[in-house]
Amino acid sequence: MGRKIRIAVAGSMIFDFVASADRLPKTGETVIGNSFGMFSGGKGANQAVQAAKLGAEVYMIGRVGDDFLGERLMEGLKKTGVITDYIKKDPTSHTAACCIHVDANGDNAIIIAPEANMSVTADDIRSAGDVIQSADIFISQLEIAMPAVEYAVGLASEHGVPVVLNPAPHRAVSKELFKMADVVTPNETEAEFYTGIPMEKSNIEECAAANAEKLMAMGAKSVVITLGKKGAFLAYEGIRKRIDTPYVVPVDTTAAGDAFNGALAVALAEGRSMEQAVVFANGAGALAASKAGAQSSICDRAQLEAFLEKSGLSL
Repeated sequence: MGRKIRIAVAGSMIFDFVASADRLPKTGETVIGNSFGMFSGGKGANQAVQAAKLGAEVYMIGRVGDDFLGERLMEGLKKTGVITDYIKKDPTSHTAACCIHVDANGDNAIIIAPEANMSVTADDIRSAGDVIQSADIFISQLEIAMPAVEYAVGLASEHGVPVVLNPAPHRAVSKELFKMADVVTPNETEAEFYTGIPMEKSNIEECAAANAEKLMAMGAKSVVITLGKKGAFLAYEGIRKRIDTPYVVPVDTTAAGDAFNGALAVALAEGRSMEQAVVFANGAGALAASKAGAQSSICDRAQLEAFLEKSGLSL
């Protein structure tokens, strides 16, 4: 049997405190909730967990605080098979945490205190250079310090390692960052932020196409814009198309985009076409949206393949 595909992830680790209610509160309003939970999360960690649960050898690069929340996050990653050798415990910062409010439709509002994530340095990335350079795919997001993101993406690009850049949450980025990425994967809000082109719900496919073209003009080699229950829009070489996602009853969309990105990276590392990879990733995102929590909602390979087959989308 050949070796496992190798995926390196430089990104965030965040402990999530999640409260659900029938609706989200308005400014200054208190809403009585239905439930509360505590979950391991963070875009980087969620993407790493999804890739590991789909069978990849995954290395997580980043920082947590030297505290009990950091220990919980590390334990959760190890249980799913993520290799944590390149996660540093930072005695000068707290582990990142966030408060997530989820409504009856599965939509959410989130406040993040990034803490140790913003202490990640280029030296942290450099210490994991061998892993990044030998990876089949490298993934990053924008929930850690930007100089670390830019250094990591540049290092991977320099050594010919394909880069999946999830530009989330949206932040000002250098002109070079998108140029170094092989696949850029914003959601609707993020795409609109970077391009300035409104994503009108009544005309979502045409708007997504316009956004994708602008992102490619900015340097992205290929673009996948996630559209929630409407799937994802793919712009790649001569392909411009929206790819539907399997239907689920939404419970909590918190980690849906992260599941999508982790699964997309696995599929591409396995040599699937971009279209096949998006179908695969749509399935993972849908399953994550059908369960509560972040990493607790992420599917394994058997679950994803069975779901795709049931949906008539088996690869």
